[in-house]
This record gives sequence, structure tokens and C-alpha cells, in this order.
Amino acid sequence: MLRIAWKENYVLPLPANHRFPMSKYEVLPQQLMYEGTAKSENFFAPRAADLQAVLRVHDRDYVHRLFALSLTDREVRRTGFPLTRALVEREVTIMQGTVESALFARQYGVAMNIAGGTHHAFADRGEGFCLLNDIAIAAQYLLDHQLARQILIVDLDVHQGNGTAQIFRDEPRVFTFSMHGANNYPLQKERSNWDIGLPDFTNDAFYLKTLDAALKQLLDTVQPDFIFFQSGVDILETDTLGKLAVTRQGCKQRDRLVLELAKRHHIPLVASMGGGYSPDFRDIIEAHANTFRLAQEIFF
Repeated sequence: MLRIAWKENYVLPLPANHRFPMSKYEVLPQQLMYEGTAKSENFFAPRAADLQAVLRVHDRDYVHRLFALSLTDREVRRTGFPLTRALVEREVTIMQGTVESALFARQYGVAMNIAGGTHHAFADRGEGFCLLNDIAIAAQYLLDHQLARQILIVDLDVHQGNGTAQIFRDEPRVFTFSMHGANNYPLQKERSNWDIGLPDFTNDAFYLKTLDAALKQLLDTVQPDFIFFQSGVDILETDTLGKLAVTRQGCKQRDRLVLELAKRHHIPLVASMGGGYSPDFRDIIEAHANTFRLAQEIFF
């Protein structure tokens, strides 16, 4: 059974002019249930988070100041969000959702988080709409509990997974792969285990050929027994922050390549949704919904 992490506090009121499309976290589960891709029993609300799991990845001082709402003004500006108690509780819930999704993926083969993919959160700071790195925390949790031997992070958001790369730069049991826009945020990239920087206006054919070749090489060289998939849809040609030229169908085929690889080789996979900033809200919802539709089609 497909398990999907979602809770009401994934949706957080923000100023009307804020560019982050928070409403997608409310509309996406409704769309999945309306069309029959998911039923209410597919969704689970994450439990209260284990602070120790957070501290295995993030610096104690940063976590303490984040929870105390005492980040500096500069630190708050880097995150892009007004710092509130509700925001911190949301981030912790999302993080726990990815941890629990990892456990469900070991049972069912795949699990999803309606939110997450907060790959710009570093060990000691947040930035780019990310305060805590949910994929990094979940990956470390699996390692700490001997539930995975070699983890592959496939980050296909249009922005490099810089925080994840920094967190795991000295951890050989986690291989970070990021395929992103070369000329996009962050301007100063970290070094993943493997980075592929794509030129502006990359189209479906080039994108999918590059990804397919990379996935085959990753499977051979990394030999993962668990995959985390950052499935941001800001690669779309319609995305205001993306700079690439991938169609909605191309984005769906991207997801198919990753999900079929995991299914074919019996590698548990967790997908976190990542970014998406197209002006037409339907582009965001449809592209995200395709990831869930394919998970049901391929695994169940």
C-alpha cells in the first residue's frame, strides 16, 4: 500500500505576495483523493519528532536557537520565511514524515511525503525555504539504526542540493547526486559526490538522456540499498525560477525513470516533493500528482 505523509500543519499562512506556493500542500492530497490515486487510508500523520534524530544532522546551537525563535535577522532572511513557532513545528513535522516514510518504504517498497525535499538546509543554518534537512535526517536515521548500508540521494530539483552535499561530504555511506540548473540558485555550489549542471533551456530529450545514463552508472558504482528522491517540479519550462525547458510530460518521464529503477532492482525509495513555482497553479499540482500516480502504477 502506498503510504503518504501529510498533516494539516504542512499548510502555513504566509503573506499574500510570498512566492512560495504553500497552498499546493492542501490541494495536492485533495486532488489525489478526488481522482482515486489515493484514499484516506493511504495518508498518515507523522508523529512527534525525535529531537535526537535532528541533532544527529544539525548543529546543537543552531537547533537550540531555531526552536527558541532566536535566529538573527540575517539568518531569518536567508530562509525566506518569517520565523514563527508554527513554521518550526511545520518543519519538524515534515522531517518526521520523511523518517516515517523511510520505514514504510522498507515495508512496501515506496513511500512519499507531500512536502519535504528541504535540501538547502545546512548542518548549521537554513536557507532557500529550508530550515531542517528532512532527507539528510531520514538518511542518517536509517544508518544509525542499521536499516540501510549504502544510501543514494537522487536530487532532481532544479536547484543544487547544497545543504545535503555539505552534510554528507565526509560520509561514504551516503552518495549525493544532484542534477540541476548550472546557472541557478545557489550561485556558489557545494560539491556533491556527483553534480551535473544543466545549461539553461535544457529540453526533454537532453534531460532524459542525461538522467538515464547517470542512473545506470549510479546503480553500478554506488550499489545502493535505499534511495531518497528529491522530486522538485521546478524543472518545468513554465517555472518562474527554473530556467530549464522540460515539459510536464518530460517531468513525468523523469519520475518514471527513477521509480522504475528502484522497483526493478528492489531498492526501497522515499520521494519528497521539493520545489515548484509555475505561475499556473495547475502545472504545479499536475506535475506533483504525476509522481504519486506513477508510484501507484509501478509499485502496486
